[in-house]
Amino acid sequence: MLGFAKKLFGSSNDRKVKAFQEHAQRINALEPKFAALSDDELRMMTDAFRDRVANGETLDKILPEAFAVVREASKRVLGQRQYDVQLAGGMILHEGGIAEMRTGEGKTLVAVAPVYLNALPGKGVHVITVNDYLARRDAETMGKVYRFLGLEVGVIVNGLSQGQRQAAYAADVTYGTNNEFGFDYLRDNLVYDRREMVQRPHNFAIVDEVDSILIDEARTPLIISGPTEDRSDLYKILDGLVKELIKDKDTFELDEKQKQVLLTELGSERMEEALESGGHFAADTTGLYDAANISLVHHTNQALRANTLYQRDKDYIIKGGEIVLIDEFTGRMMTGRRLSEGLHQAIEAKEDVKIQPENQTLASVTIQNYFRLYQKLSGMTGTAATEAQEFGDIYKMDVLEVPTNRPIQRKDYDDEVYRTHAEKNQAIAKQIAECHLAGQPILVGTVSIERSEQLSDLLSKFEYKVEVSRKLKPQYEGKAKEAEKIGDAAYDIQYETKLRGIPHSVLNARQHEQEAYIVADAGLPGVVTIATNMAGRGTDIQLGGNLEMKMQKWLLEQRNMAVEVTPEMEKAQEAQYKADIAVQREIALAAGGLFVLGTERHESRRIDNQLRGRTGRQGDPGTSKFYLSCEDDLLRIFAGDRLDSIMKTFGVAEGEAITHPWLNRAIETAQKRVETRNYDIRKNLLKYDDVVNDQRKAVFEQRQEFMDSEDLSELVGDFRRDVVSDLVERYMPPKAYAEQWDIDGLDEKVRTTLGLELPLHDWAAEEGVSNEEIEERLLAAADARAAERLEQIGADQTRGLEKQFMLQMIDMQWREHLVHLDHLRGVIGLRGYGQRDPLNEYKTEAFALFENLLYDLRHNVTRWLMTVEFRFQAPPEMPEFQEIHLNPGTGENEMVNPAAQNPEGQLIGDDRSKLPVEALPPGWEMTGRNSPCPCGSGRKFKHCHGALV
Repeated sequence: MLGFAKKLFGSSNDRKVKAFQEHAQRINALEPKFAALSDDELRMMTDAFRDRVANGETLDKILPEAFAVVREASKRVLGQRQYDVQLAGGMILHEGGIAEMRTGEGKTLVAVAPVYLNALPGKGVHVITVNDYLARRDAETMGKVYRFLGLEVGVIVNGLSQGQRQAAYAADVTYGTNNEFGFDYLRDNLVYDRREMVQRPHNFAIVDEVDSILIDEARTPLIISGPTEDRSDLYKILDGLVKELIKDKDTFELDEKQKQVLLTELGSERMEEALESGGHFAADTTGLYDAANISLVHHTNQALRANTLYQRDKDYIIKGGEIVLIDEFTGRMMTGRRLSEGLHQAIEAKEDVKIQPENQTLASVTIQNYFRLYQKLSGMTGTAATEAQEFGDIYKMDVLEVPTNRPIQRKDYDDEVYRTHAEKNQAIAKQIAECHLAGQPILVGTVSIERSEQLSDLLSKFEYKVEVSRKLKPQYEGKAKEAEKIGDAAYDIQYETKLRGIPHSVLNARQHEQEAYIVADAGLPGVVTIATNMAGRGTDIQLGGNLEMKMQKWLLEQRNMAVEVTPEMEKAQEAQYKADIAVQREIALAAGGLFVLGTERHESRRIDNQLRGRTGRQGDPGTSKFYLSCEDDLLRIFAGDRLDSIMKTFGVAEGEAITHPWLNRAIETAQKRVETRNYDIRKNLLKYDDVVNDQRKAVFEQRQEFMDSEDLSELVGDFRRDVVSDLVERYMPPKAYAEQWDIDGLDEKVRTTLGLELPLHDWAAEEGVSNEEIEERLLAAADARAAERLEQIGADQTRGLEKQFMLQMIDMQWREHLVHLDHLRGVIGLRGYGQRDPLNEYKTEAFALFENLLYDLRHNVTRWLMTVEFRFQAPPEMPEFQEIHLNPGTGENEMVNPAAQNPEGQLIGDDRSKLPVEALPPGWEMTGRNSPCPCGSGRKFKHCHGALV
């Protein structure tokens, strides 16, 4: 019944897309009007649109004309006219949805119209790509259209200076990668001057390959870390206590198989007593498991792990006074690798070697929470439908499938399943050899770089033999049934070797620019290309070759040879390439188009669909097939043994495969189960990060208010009054008798926090005096001291100091808070054993820790401003930052060697590329690094204009 209704009325997706296509007809009707305009008249439309927006007209009302203008500009500048389905895709992006469009449908061009429309209010539009190469390429190619229409275009890649980044973000349209945008956001919240920030408020973003960035890359957070203060004494103290504790086996439970160790109730009690007697608890706490002592719990657990789970000369060795880890699989030393979260330091304390400081998180954000900062977010990809629920739940974006411009002619064959890896690999090599000899281009998709290299080795040595004759052996003559059972062994077979070693290219998503050129040639007849799922993304595989990429490569070669290319030379070369491509295309089409071969099913259907989508672009013929074995991870986990026994039962011979649509459905069901599990994990992690995110936004907003404010004296006064009130309430509780007041404690705190020597004992001894009256006297004395210090230092200097102290203190408190939350996150799961929801417990504890942060902020700022003696000097240099975003597939830090993605800029991290000295005003280049900057900012030259050269 539902199927009949769907056929009659169309699906929800069909109805929505049809509505957008009807809007496209209105845009088509405007085409003759704008085609008649001159280039200058077309460019002037941008100013006209901006005036209409400024006068209150909505973008939705301007949309048809703006899209028609962009289409006309694209025709004139790029020679490309958007199809109606591309305009529909652009409208989906404008409305904040995800446009699912097949590979080869021109997604890069689709984004131009909605980007132009949303750039008109002047608030900036960000276009996010998966790597630096694509960001530069798209900014250069599509930037021609934007500049033609009078918009400015910027691109954010690794290696830019602060000034270059500010200029790029100030542009109407900014291209860049998710990592660059995310780290710039974090860095902006570490600076002490609003003028040093590079980003504007987050207005509108279009994410290319939205599934890759918002789902795959989002599995790991963006982290900026720096060295912590020396805590060697703490590690040594805890190591000594743990060594004494574990002499009694009843104090801990060890599970060597799971590599886990926990303190028993007895162990916890003894540890608590030892730490309390040693005075190691935080102020005003009495238990080890109080929120303020969470770091002690964490480092105690790490010391316990170091002393029970990690053995010298098995898990690590000591070499040159340092702990060097041993790879448990290969037995090799992993020089330079360190265990995280204080575990490496715990082992160093155990072995009494020099303790290296651990890195501390200075700022972090998940990719999900960064992109949820945008007022409007949209995306495009070829594969998003399978993750539609996640996009809807987390990002509030609907996925709409846009029909192809031409009907799809690709054939998707059933999977072939073999018993072992070896049998499967032989079948794959044979299929590749057949395609190569037939002149059919073939793209081989693998799940990892390791598998790509294994297959490459096999192809290099593979001999493709063809049977030329077959004769029944004498002993089987007249025994046809017996010979049939035995198979090939019953015959004398002669083979002819057709091929020794198969030429091929291997791509591993490391050198994006070079790989783009290789992928562009993957549609040539007989070419064999092996690639992981991420390699060559963003570049079309066109049968016969990619004209645009060939011309780019040729122009680059001419430039490198210092040849001046004339327009005539360029036209002649382009004509030659077009003729060559046409011939090669016909050969590839005759052979059946591009063959996509999957060597394994990925745990996500979306990744498999990405691979399949590389063939059959723009109505071309194509073929796709996956080769599997019972030893593949997915099948082994879900049905390997069962499938293997079925194949044995039915007598499937070695080298034979089984295929059936039911098998495809079973594999798809297994993939759905894995996808659901992975989504639940991501959703659960996001729930925890949402707790931190609310606090992060509050702190970052407060920080920006501090930077924007010229006078924080009112806030400082409020802090001072709150501190006085806190002290009186703590040492002179409201309902306590006068004899119960702790005047000694109050006297000490007033001296250390407010810098005041007051006759508190005399005040308390007065008959009938109340705590409110003492609070008033204390406040009056504190205000008088503040006024006295203001007069000593000067109003202007005091205002600057207040702002500086506020920013430094909120940063310091926030970093400590992040460490506490990390440690809390590591142990909160244990609350589940007590039948308590870990998430609710985490929320409660995190809120208590945040309240402590605010309390400490008030007290520390007040203490600094009331007691510290000032000596004026240059502001401290920013600490060495380390940017971390772990690749979810390999576990490697993508930011360690960004030059691999950016061959043009070799500087990494915060060592941004510099401007030439000539860019400075005349004579400034002679300024000493530590001298005042000639600009008059009051800062040292090296911290001001000197930082740019």
